[in-house]
This record gives sequence, C-alpha cells and structure tokens, in this order.
Amino acid sequence: MNRNILLTALLAVVAMLPFEVQARQKVFRLGMIGLDTSHVIAFTKLINNSAKKYGCKVVAGYPGGSPDIPSSANRVDKYTEQLRDQYGVEIVDSIEELCRKVDGVLLESVDGRPHLKQARPVIKAGKPLFIDKPMAGNLADVIEIFRLAKENNVPCWSSSSLRYSPGIVELKKKNTAGRVLGCDVYSPCSLEEHHPDLYWYGVHGVEMLFAVMGPGCKSVRRVQTDNYEHVVGLWKDGRVGTFRGLKEGKKSYGFTVYGSKGVIQGGKFGGYDPLVADVIKFFKTGKVPVPPEETIEIFAFMSAADVSKARGGAEVSVPELIAKAKQGKKPQR
Repeated sequence: MNRNILLTALLAVVAMLPFEVQARQKVFRLGMIGLDTSHVIAFTKLINNSAKKYGCKVVAGYPGGSPDIPSSANRVDKYTEQLRDQYGVEIVDSIEELCRKVDGVLLESVDGRPHLKQARPVIKAGKPLFIDKPMAGNLADVIEIFRLAKENNVPCWSSSSLRYSPGIVELKKKNTAGRVLGCDVYSPCSLEEHHPDLYWYGVHGVEMLFAVMGPGCKSVRRVQTDNYEHVVGLWKDGRVGTFRGLKEGKKSYGFTVYGSKGVIQGGKFGGYDPLVADVIKFFKTGKVPVPPEETIEIFAFMSAADVSKARGGAEVSVPELIAKAKQGKKPQR
C-alpha cells in the first residue's frame, strides 16, 4: 500500500477516536520553578521515565534561586545544567514564559519565601500547581496562595514526601492501629535563619503527624534546647500528638501510633515514588489529595511552635493564629 494512503488512513482512524481517548494519549507537559533542590532531579527522573507510563513529561524549567541561602545559591547552576543536558529540559527566562509552554507546574524552590510571588503568575495562567515543602515562608503566605487558587479556580496543594512513608500508607490501608488515639513522631530538624524554625526541615515530621492524626489541632506548646525540639499539640477531641526534632546524633524519621487496636511503630523515608504518583494523578484529574485546610493547619502548628518558644513554652491557640494570619496580622511574641 502507498505510504501516503496508509498515513491518511491512520490519521482518519485517530480522528474517529473519542476525545477522552485522545486526551489520555497526549503527553501532559510539566514545568518546574526553582531548580535549587535535589528534588527537581529525583522527580524528573521518575516522571520522564517511559517505563512508568505516567503520560507526563517535565519539559521546561525556570532556575530561580535565593542568594542569601547558600544551599540554594550554590546548587541552582548544577541542577539547572543537569536538567538541561541530561533530561533535555528547556530552561526559560521567566515564569510567564514557562507557563506558556506547559500544562501544569511544580514549584520546587527550596526557599519558601518567594513561593507566593512565584505562584501568582502560575495561578493567573490557570495552571494546576503542586508546591514542594515548605509551601511558603510564613503562614499568611500559605493562606494567600490558597485564597488566590480558590478565587481563580486553580487546583493547588502541597506535601512532604514523608506523608507517603510506607508505614503511614500501610497504617491507613490496613487500619492496623484502629482508631488513632495519639501519635508521637520524630524527624531531623535543622534550622534556617530566614524561616520559622520547623518550616525548613521539621515540616517532614509535622506532615507525618497530621497524616496520622488528621486536622483539628487546638493548641501547641514547645520546649527547645540546643540539640532537641519537642512540640506538643492538643487536638480539640482531647487527643495529644507530639513532634520531636532531632539536631544531634543519628537523624531519622519515625512514629509511634497509639490506637484502639494496638500500638504501631514505623515511618521511615520510603523514596519519592508514592508522592510523585499522587502528583501525577493530581495533574491528570485536578483533584487535590491533601485539603488546603489541613495544610494551613500544618503550617499554623509550626508557626505556633515559634510563638510558644518566644513565650517560654506557653500554650498557643492554633485557630487564633490562623484567624490573625487571614487578617494579615503577625503573631505577637
């Protein structure tokens, strides 16, 4: 058969396919903002792996970077070059240009402070948005990002990969603990001077705590020493959840869940695959796996911990802190 006739016939068959079938066959183009974290390489390696059959591909990146944070400034060039040279990602000069080339965006900047500014043009362009930890550099910015996303009907969410720890996934799937009565978690907790203390790395452990306990934290108390952090959260139903931040000795992740059926331990880091799988599902469906209200409460918990430290370990109301942040007020320390 003549090659042109065969090509015409194939095109005709494709044209007759239902629209949703054609949509599933189209590659969903993704862009990354902030090429200063190892996450951009790890995520791209998974997403662009043809064997995964995700139907998505990272095609564009905007470097960003923060000159006053060495772990950002010293790595942005390396990861930008690796994305371009190893994965064929196009590097663009602005977020607006990136949005014109993609169908969805991963905001990866290691510094949470510019996230609101970086999210604005993405939301304005109507692109679904995943924001890596920390979601922002303060609670008011977290709330504002979600407000803008809702106002513009743009799906948006944020999460740490530790929410997807194998222990937590198994706990929810098999309900081995029964009704959760309380939970203690621990994680590394290095600090960064430009962020609230727990935002920088403690967020991983706090995300685990809320993944197990769910929202509803009423108040927070904190004790800090040179090498440890200990934050106690009181939930409105009387349950207690705690976070221990590790700054000395062996640093790892874990939890102890106290349940109606038993006491369960687990929570080790299990890689990025489960998080990336949910990120891909989000881009394909537009449905967020973590509600904005829960993420807002996670960052309110960590902000309340700073206020409690400043007040000598006094109890700090989480709902009151959220209400003040919505009004644009800074917490009184």
